[in-house]
Amino acid sequence: MRRVRFVRVTVTRVLELRFDLPASCFPQTPPSGWRDNADLLVPDFFDPETDQWHIAVQSWVIEVDGLTVVVDTGVGNDRERPHMPPLDHLDTGFLAALQSVGIDRNAVDVVVNTHIHSDHVGWNTMGENDTWVPTFPNARYLVPAADYRHFSPDGPAGQRPGDGLVFADSVLPIAEAGQLVAWSDDHQISPSLWRRPPDTPPAPRCCGWTPVSRRFSSAI
Repeated sequence: MRRVRFVRVTVTRVLELRFDLPASCFPQTPPSGWRDNADLLVPDFFDPETDQWHIAVQSWVIEVDGLTVVVDTGVGNDRERPHMPPLDHLDTGFLAALQSVGIDRNAVDVVVNTHIHSDHVGWNTMGENDTWVPTFPNARYLVPAADYRHFSPDGPAGQRPGDGLVFADSVLPIAEAGQLVAWSDDHQISPSLWRRPPDTPPAPRCCGWTPVSRRFSSAI
């Protein structure tokens, strides 16, 4: 775990797991794309000998303005993920890792999902008495409105089996608990912290995986 202090803001990295996948998982990327950028990718992100790229699934905890904000919640335990075998039915120590850096899940104020993918929303919920309940019972969960529509059962991705499972066990339960806040455009979380559209000046445009991926701005 790594904790960094920026004036009034503390950011802590909480690692859930690491695994490797073949570069062929990105069929649109030519093999030369990995090797031409070896100075940026090797050894931390890519192994040219095995043609594997290294993945770290992690959350970021931001402490600012008296709030504790968890950004993305990893994969989660005990999930059916047949579309992504490395993430299927995991049993990780994520909650213990949070506790080890002094974060009580009951004291988290805000959870932010940058987008709705299986490795970003899993610990939104946890298993309890054969059902899925919010892992952070006192938090409001900020979810991109466009992603919510896209991955909901009536949305374009809602009928894809893998995406349907993720939505059902990691997103729908927080909506049913009344803790989900769907946001779009600018969203101010606290006096010092905003969610910004990816092309908001002066920062360069940020690319994302889903209909809506957002970045943070902080006035520190």
